[in-house]
Amino acid sequence: MTETIQIGELAIAVTRKAVKHVHLSVHPPAGHVTLVAPTATRLEVARAYVISKLGWIRDQQAKLQAQARETPRQFIERESHNLWGRRYLLSVIETDTKPGLKIDHRQITLFVRPGTPQAKREEVMQGWYRSQLHAAVPSLIEKWEARLGVKVSAYFLQRMKTKWGSCNHRAGTIRLNTELAKKPKDLLEYIVVHEMVHLIEPTHSQRFTTLLDEHYPTWREARAELNELPLAAESWDAKEQ
Repeated sequence: MTETIQIGELAIAVTRKAVKHVHLSVHPPAGHVTLVAPTATRLEVARAYVISKLGWIRDQQAKLQAQARETPRQFIERESHNLWGRRYLLSVIETDTKPGLKIDHRQITLFVRPGTPQAKREEVMQGWYRSQLHAAVPSLIEKWEARLGVKVSAYFLQRMKTKWGSCNHRAGTIRLNTELAKKPKDLLEYIVVHEMVHLIEPTHSQRFTTLLDEHYPTWREARAELNELPLAAESWDAKEQ
């Protein structure tokens, strides 16, 4: 059950779980705040903890407000789009053939039938982004299965509003945000490793951090880079305390 702590205009959603430590998070894009606390934590104790962190919460909210925002894409001629962290200009060619995409030096060419609406153009591009991820993810999983000694039973791609990825450790599956196709490939690898480490340690415990430090020591830099990149209209990874 989720409860709410109200401190002035700030509302914090509190959830109790079987965790050892408190996790305070500020989520983009609007900076809403959540607290995950050990099951036995009294609400007054959680409230006192939040009050002690008010300065940090305000700092994180200010950073999110200042962070660059992507304008909504319209999928029109000479609009900029990203693939693996590189910026490309979109060229739209209307032709009576099957919709598709071609990429060359610094240009993505979108082929659509005459009069194709914006929603369909977006659908074609989203499918293309998925294909890019499907080409990249399996080899990363195979690489890190060997290093971590785990087995991913399946992976899924999904547009997610609040996370870059997630893991179902019981089923052995991981889920990745399709927006990762727009980010540098090393950041995709970081998220894959992050979710695969959850197959060993399901929570964000000290053990989880230790495992990341051991196997992917630059994870903090990767997380910071993801948090500094422009946010899409729906935004992503929580900043945790």
